[in-house]
Amino acid sequence: MTTSALFIPVKAVPKPLDVPTFSLLGKKALVTGGSRGIGRACALALASAGADVAVASTAAGAESAEDVCHLIHGMGRRAELYTFDVATRSDVERSCAQLVSDFKQVDILVNNAGITRDRSFRKMDREAWDEVIGTNLSSIFDVTRAFIDDMAGRGWGRVINISSIVGRIGNIGQSNYAAAKAGLIGLTKALAREYARKGVTVNAIAPGFVKTRMLDGVPDKAMDSVLQSTPVGRLGEPFEIAAGVVYLASPSSGFITGHVLDINGGMAM
Repeated sequence: MTTSALFIPVKAVPKPLDVPTFSLLGKKALVTGGSRGIGRACALALASAGADVAVASTAAGAESAEDVCHLIHGMGRRAELYTFDVATRSDVERSCAQLVSDFKQVDILVNNAGITRDRSFRKMDREAWDEVIGTNLSSIFDVTRAFIDDMAGRGWGRVINISSIVGRIGNIGQSNYAAAKAGLIGLTKALAREYARKGVTVNAIAPGFVKTRMLDGVPDKAMDSVLQSTPVGRLGEPFEIAAGVVYLASPSSGFITGHVLDINGGMAM
């Protein structure tokens, strides 16, 4: 009796581009507002994917930002803290120049820094308006301008702007914040068109209501209304926003630009 050899077909090994990759090894990232909340989660998530991370923070958040850097070091990645006010152009220019000297380049920029100065439009003064527009919108012009042309020169880059559901649908008492976040979406789309053929994608994420300090002090009645309006019935977690950032920063997201990724538990569809 003879035994026939069993034939097992060998599957073709996929080419590198056939399989998505989310590795950021060798990439350098900057996260503004990186000391707490969504910014902290973004910095840690990018580092966990392999990136070295520059963490930008105000002086008030420096201690928390140092803790973020320490956690990134524990992952075996490089992290440096840069303390400056994104709304002060001279601070931005000085700190970004130092960052380039230290890291040599920035491949991934996450514009996350933001503030709120909530009150009804009738009671809102020009100072509250200017402060929010300056920090949440005008600063993105200055920070992005410091890096995007170098990205284009290298033929690869990712700019990810953290907008808000409020920029999509508005919110009572947040006319300044809504205007800034809606303007950020417009800026995202314009830059996406300008830089698409230069290898740089520009996208935005519009988080819904997420467990961060920005929700501190929100009355229980208002919070109940938020939860009732959110189909999943809960607040978001910062890491859920950061997961979207890692995807948009990855090599596999190169065909997505000018997009606004809504991560809001279904509150706005």
